[in-house]
Amino acid sequence: MERKEILKTVDHTLLAQTATWEEIRKICDDAVTYGTASVCIPPSYVKQAYEYLGKEKTICTVIGFPNGYNTTAVKEFETKDAIANGADEIDMVINLGWVKDRRYDLIEQEIRVLKVACGEKILKVIIETCLLTQEEKIELCKVVTAAGADFIKTSTGFSTAGATFDDVQLFAEHVGKEVKIKAAGGISSFDDAEKFISLGASRLGTSRLVKLAKQE
Repeated sequence: MERKEILKTVDHTLLAQTATWEEIRKICDDAVTYGTASVCIPPSYVKQAYEYLGKEKTICTVIGFPNGYNTTAVKEFETKDAIANGADEIDMVINLGWVKDRRYDLIEQEIRVLKVACGEKILKVIIETCLLTQEEKIELCKVVTAAGADFIKTSTGFSTAGATFDDVQLFAEHVGKEVKIKAAGGISSFDDAEKFISLGASRLGTSRLVKLAKQE
C-alpha cells in the first residue's frame, strides 16, 4: 500500500494527560496536512478543536477513558457533551470488571445506551485486549456486534500493551460483518500498519505514522 493510503486509515492521536492546546492544535494541523481519517483528542479540547478546524477534519474523542469503570450514566453524559461540542466519533472504554464478572449483559446494555447517545455519529468500543483471555475477547466480539457498535477497538494505549496482529485476526474471525476493526497502541511503523490493515483493521490509532511521514 502507498503510505498516503495507510494514513487515510489513521486516527491521529494525542491523549497524554499533559497535552496542551498548542500540541493539540499542531496535531490537528498535521491531520489535515497528511490526510488522516481523524484527529483523536481529549474531551476537554473537542470544542476548541472544532472551533479551530470546523468541518475540515473529523474529530474523535474518548469516553470513560482510560479505565472504563465510570457509571453508564456518566459515560452517556460524556458522550452527549462531546457530540454537542463537535465530536464526530466516540471511542468508549468498556467496564473490564464486568468482563471478569461475566456480566456481558451489562456491557451490551451500556454500549447500546452510548450508541443511542451517538445517534448517527460513530461509536468505537475499546475492550483493552491485553487484560483479557482469548475466551473473553471472543465473547466481547459477540457483545459488540449484538449491541450495534460501529467498531471494536483493541486498546487504550494506556495499559500493559497495545494492538497485536493476533488480536486483530481474532476480531476478524469473530466480529459481525457490519462491525469494523480499529487497532490502537504501539503501532510504530508503516510495515506494521499495512499488516494490521491486511488482517482486517480499517482504522489505526497512532501518532507515530504522521511523525514518520514528516521525517521522510
